[in-house]
Amino acid sequence: MASAASVTSLADEVNCPVCQGTLREPVTIDCGHNFCRVCLTRYLEITSPDPEEPPTCPLCKEPFRPGNFRPNWQLANVVENIERLKLVSQMDLDEEDVCPEHGEKVYFFCEDDEMQLCVVCREAWEHRAHTVRFLEDAAGPYRIFYAPSFQEQIQKCLECLRKEREEIQEIQSRENRRIQVLLTQVATKKQKVISEFAHLSQFLEEQQNILLDQLEKLDEDILKHRDEFDVLVTGEIGRFNTLIEELEEKKERPARELLTDIRSTLIRCETRRCRKPVAISPELGQRIRDFPQQAFPLQREMKMFLEKLSFELDYEPAHISLDPRTSHPKLLLSEDYQQARFSYKWQKSPDNPQRFDRATCVLAHGGFTGGRHTWVVSVDLAHGGSCTLGVVSKDIRRKGELRMRPEEGVWAVRLAWGFVSALNSFPTRLTLEEQPQQVRVSIDYEVGWVTFANAVTQEPIYTFTASFTQKVFPFFGLWGRGSKFSLSSQEGAATLS
Repeated sequence: MASAASVTSLADEVNCPVCQGTLREPVTIDCGHNFCRVCLTRYLEITSPDPEEPPTCPLCKEPFRPGNFRPNWQLANVVENIERLKLVSQMDLDEEDVCPEHGEKVYFFCEDDEMQLCVVCREAWEHRAHTVRFLEDAAGPYRIFYAPSFQEQIQKCLECLRKEREEIQEIQSRENRRIQVLLTQVATKKQKVISEFAHLSQFLEEQQNILLDQLEKLDEDILKHRDEFDVLVTGEIGRFNTLIEELEEKKERPARELLTDIRSTLIRCETRRCRKPVAISPELGQRIRDFPQQAFPLQREMKMFLEKLSFELDYEPAHISLDPRTSHPKLLLSEDYQQARFSYKWQKSPDNPQRFDRATCVLAHGGFTGGRHTWVVSVDLAHGGSCTLGVVSKDIRRKGELRMRPEEGVWAVRLAWGFVSALNSFPTRLTLEEQPQQVRVSIDYEVGWVTFANAVTQEPIYTFTASFTQKVFPFFGLWGRGSKFSLSSQEGAATLS
């Protein structure tokens, strides 16, 4: 069978020089060139030659007689056969691959380069040393009628790929939801910041006016006291000047005049008491000293503002208490259910479905199905003791061994004597600046974050990322005689007793 390139080359040889298409009803003129009958007739009509001068060939410009062109039946048959070959070749191209480089049919497969080869490619230098097989032989192991196991392998690969694609799509959907929740939270926080600072700005402006009015009043009172002081001092100086002048005048007079009323003059000078005025009265001085106290309301308001802003931007304090129905019999709970202590002595507790019977753990009441919540746990470990803190899903295993890891619905850290571990699939020992005594546990249900931090130094401890679909509960575990913990929704924790 002729190749596509050969058929194309052959078809180019039977094109009409006028219309550049395949010859239709080919005719031959005196010079031997062939044209379509229609093309040659139209050519003669357009050129309109002088009757005295014969027309010339469109290709070689040799003159020919208009009535002397003959039908070329043999060439017409050749053209018809070429048209059939082109049709067959086109059908072959639809059914078979051809080499893009050589236009030949592809028969072989190079297993080293994983390339399909034609006969020319097969003899090329770069494939001579390679393993080359016929296409059918190379594809045989992958066809079901040759080796069903390969088909099964392909099917398994497809199933694994589809499963992984679904997992990625699920992750994409979950992370998009998480991003949307965070964007909503940020927008809400932005509005709260604008609102709170607008309120603070108004309050500060009012306090500024009050303090400036008080300072203006103090300024006026100081100037008034200065004027009164100046008047008093000026009067005193005037009286002293009078006495001084009188004595200086008597001192210069003769003895008779000097002795006149000298005793009374001296008595007046000696008994004269100098009043020592003060510019600022004690009462005004006290007002000036007490002025900083006028800023106390401002300090209180600023503190309240910061606390409120921090509260609204941060997590909501969770006022939780321990659930005695879930407590392991070795845990002693306080009467207010805010503290727990480990004891080797078993308590008489009913074996209800909610109670842990192997893991020395306890849950909090209530649980969460949404929102952002935080609480503080104060930990006091005996030597060799440990305390586990975090959250668990509603259907956590209560009976038998409890595997504390996210896959089992447990997101927790463990504080042991001298180190802290995050309870992942494999526990991860954490490097911290100091062993925390108070741990803040925070959960953002919608975003899926469980965060642990040192409640005193604010040093981050660890953060889990999860996807919550059911209610979660605060979770606590204890081990070691004398080890204990207590709960608090605020920065400070309850005192351990």
